[in-house]
Amino acid sequence: MARLRDPEHGCPWDREQTLATIVPHTLEEAYEVAEAIARNDMGELCDELGDLLFQVVFYARIAEEQGDFGFDAVVDAICDKLIRRHPHVFATESADAEISDAEAQTAAWEAHKARERRDKHGDGTLAGVAHALPALSRAAKLTKRAARVGFDWPDLPPVFDKMQEELDELRYEVEQGTIDPERVEDEMGDVLFVASNLARKAGVDPEVALRRANAKFERRFAAMEALAAAEGLSLDALDLDRWEALWVRVKQGEVSES
Repeated sequence: MARLRDPEHGCPWDREQTLATIVPHTLEEAYEVAEAIARNDMGELCDELGDLLFQVVFYARIAEEQGDFGFDAVVDAICDKLIRRHPHVFATESADAEISDAEAQTAAWEAHKARERRDKHGDGTLAGVAHALPALSRAAKLTKRAARVGFDWPDLPPVFDKMQEELDELRYEVEQGTIDPERVEDEMGDVLFVASNLARKAGVDPEVALRRANAKFERRFAAMEALAAAEGLSLDALDLDRWEALWVRVKQGEVSES
């Protein structure tokens, strides 16, 4: 990395980068790691983890050039954090060392994280939930935090009721003679927020669920295109009924294959 960033002999593109400009690349690499895991492609996962590690090294090098910290400091920081958050593993004389089951360990972990958040961000329950998270993931994390202090539905049925309420409000807005985009956006946000909460209550990561739905739609649409091509059909000439018929055939094909 030092060679790539060398002012005289390094790569022009690498030399021009800043902490801010490589953020989009980091996000892309993280998603590619997730995609490789979803496909259970271990060879690709190994490659993508290397790309993600490169991002960490890149940030550390830029920070070192600025006189802030280097890669060693990054490694030391995570080692210190893991030791601090696992006193039951690393402590020699501590009551925490008696923790033996996963539930108690999780409670201790959350307590340590809460203390660290208070030190960094103050006492607010929702303090420190990163704004850079994907919106669905952040919504789930916000409601998970709120649930820890009792602000939560007791079970799933009232969440479904709330979802229907928000859908009714959204439908009302879009069926007005003159649509107000701001009000529709507001109601759509409420629907998505409740959907994220519903996923959390059901034990599902909403971001993962939506990624899988996207992949399923891509797979099925590609299959419909293949069917249409095999029958000599022009996609832009298909009416809704023909599209629906192709969609049903693709879904039935998936069922028969399973």
